[in-house]
Amino acid sequence: MFTGIVEALGKVTKLEKEQSNLHISLLCPFTKELKIDQSVAHNGVCLTVVDIDKDSYTVTAIDETLARTNLKHLKFGDELNLERCTQIGARLDGHIVQGHVDQTGVCKSVENLNGSWKFSFEYEPNPSNVTVQKGSICINGVSLTVVDSDNNSFSVAIIPYTYEHTSFKSIEVGTEVNLEFDIIGKYVARLIEARG
Repeated sequence: MFTGIVEALGKVTKLEKEQSNLHISLLCPFTKELKIDQSVAHNGVCLTVVDIDKDSYTVTAIDETLARTNLKHLKFGDELNLERCTQIGARLDGHIVQGHVDQTGVCKSVENLNGSWKFSFEYEPNPSNVTVQKGSICINGVSLTVVDSDNNSFSVAIIPYTYEHTSFKSIEVGTEVNLEFDIIGKYVARLIEARG
């Protein structure tokens, strides 16, 4: 489990295809604290550490992960939002995030509000994936509060700290992002659907 509070940015140092899998190597400030088999969220995608080499480590994304997320677009030098799994007893500063991306969305607008930014996103409608005003959404692994909510679109407001310390500074109109909708909302939507 994760919280959507980004610990660091990791930089892609190597991308290696093996059959339908993609091995992703990253340079990261906390690599020396990692262990093989540990879970780390990469732009909100939970991946397992399979190799560690000095200041970089490697994870593997399988075909299902690549098809469902924006990791398929990675290039050498790209920065990813990183978060290690939550420790029991730690504060839950964001919201409950599983590291399982539901679908991707596309940035439709970025407004500079003279001290903050408003990002608007659109996604393919899905009855299970809903947002509510002032509810939670996870975008590229960042826990955020929904500002405006519609059937297949929503917006979020970004403070300067988040803008500078996450990959939000590189998101522009047309950028594909990973979306994980609130788990409680997904369960409620499923229960309503099951009851007809």
